[in-house]
Amino acid sequence: MSATPNPMTDTLRAHTSVRAFTDEPVSQEDLEAIYESARAASSTCFLQVTTVIRITDKELKAKLAELAGNQKHIIAAPEFWVFCADYHRDQVLVPKADLGWTEQLIVGCVDAAIQAQNAFAALEALGLGGVYAGGIRNHIEEVDRLLKLPQNTFPVVGLAFGHPAHKNELKPRLPASITLCENAYQEPDPAELKAYDEEMRNYYQHRSSNAKDTAWSDELERILLRERRPFVLGFLQKKGFAEK
Repeated sequence: MSATPNPMTDTLRAHTSVRAFTDEPVSQEDLEAIYESARAASSTCFLQVTTVIRITDKELKAKLAELAGNQKHIIAAPEFWVFCADYHRDQVLVPKADLGWTEQLIVGCVDAAIQAQNAFAALEALGLGGVYAGGIRNHIEEVDRLLKLPQNTFPVVGLAFGHPAHKNELKPRLPASITLCENAYQEPDPAELKAYDEEMRNYYQHRSSNAKDTAWSDELERILLRERRPFVLGFLQKKGFAEK
């Protein structure tokens, strides 16, 4: 499937993660443009159940970087924002709100992710670079305490960004022939999966940093076992989510 080139789609299709930043701060004008782009994101039923926390305290940012798995690029990035699902504000306005449903958890995560992606698209369009930090959920209860989040609110994902000192090469994605189905789910073609595995092996072997001899499928087990975070459900239920 081909797309007609235009500046927006070209920016989105050229997305790469950036983990090395210069010391140059992000201008106030760019910060406002990025946040306004995030704020304009779609909102389920216009509930607006998201809150962004911009981390400007250096000690707090260093602590969050440690909790996220000692991610030094969070410290190096001029900007670090945490996107939160937030039903607290709506409950203040509607005290009788029937909260605690799993659907509300999904809505909060979806809306926070949409908002974060709007921010990411905006910052890349401005020539900046960034990387998501799902690692803030490694110690989600401690992050929640540090950010002083009220009941019915929790951190979903972090976003570190700034002026790139180095940009990674474009990482190949699974082909559309596998990920785009029509009318119903289709099992992926083993031959196409194998071809993609080899494409990824070539990418890993020749990228400019952290080169390694591995395929995409080799990475799956390690990542799927690492990212389970079995404590998250208990935390969310304590915060008022996924109770029913």
